[in-house]
Amino acid sequence: MTADESSSIEKLFAERVPEMYIADGHHRTAASHRVYQLRKEALEKQGKSVTGEEDFCFMMALLFPSSQLKIWDYNRVLRDLNGKSPERVLFELLENFIVTRLDDQRDPRPKSKGHFSLLLDGIWYDLAIKQHLVDNSNPIKSLDVEILTNYCLTPIFGVKDLRNDERIDFVGGIRGIGELETRCKRDCKAAIACYPIHIKDVMRIADAGMIMPPKSTWFEPKPRSGGIVRIMN
Repeated sequence: MTADESSSIEKLFAERVPEMYIADGHHRTAASHRVYQLRKEALEKQGKSVTGEEDFCFMMALLFPSSQLKIWDYNRVLRDLNGKSPERVLFELLENFIVTRLDDQRDPRPKSKGHFSLLLDGIWYDLAIKQHLVDNSNPIKSLDVEILTNYCLTPIFGVKDLRNDERIDFVGGIRGIGELETRCKRDCKAAIACYPIHIKDVMRIADAGMIMPPKSTWFEPKPRSGGIVRIMN
């Protein structure tokens, strides 16, 4: 790429792309920034200045228009019922959800925001959060995944740390609802399917300077790793 071509691309981005959002790879981005800081500090200690053209000043990224991104549901499976019977779990859910058993012939995936599908003891249930519990003034607290954590996973199943609790696992929606049923036959006692988060919610949270809850989104497309490699010296 020539210098003129590079300048033209930079100008187009400046004019037509007012914001960019990290959809996936937040930890890798943070790690890249940390590497930049360490390399920069090391050079400065040697009395050298950083020009901005060094290898460590760059990070690879693939850009997609938001219109070409798809957010899949990111579902939960639980390895135990926190010492409770299926009947007790359903009883406790009634405090915060309207619980409806689904017809065996119906597609069990949630049909809209505020609804979850619970697979328990081989039976699918629709869980509809009671609307007075939804805080629409807070972009994070109004997310379905946060509602599920606050009103179901923590108080009923005892899951307080989504990242480290070994009793919970996560299944990307791209693997289909059948994967949840398979896990419940193999190594889990319950599964909960979530409605996909909208891309506008992700942007709204980023614009507010807030951080998405863990395991909230599954983005597609995902590029193959190693297609392009930049070597850092």
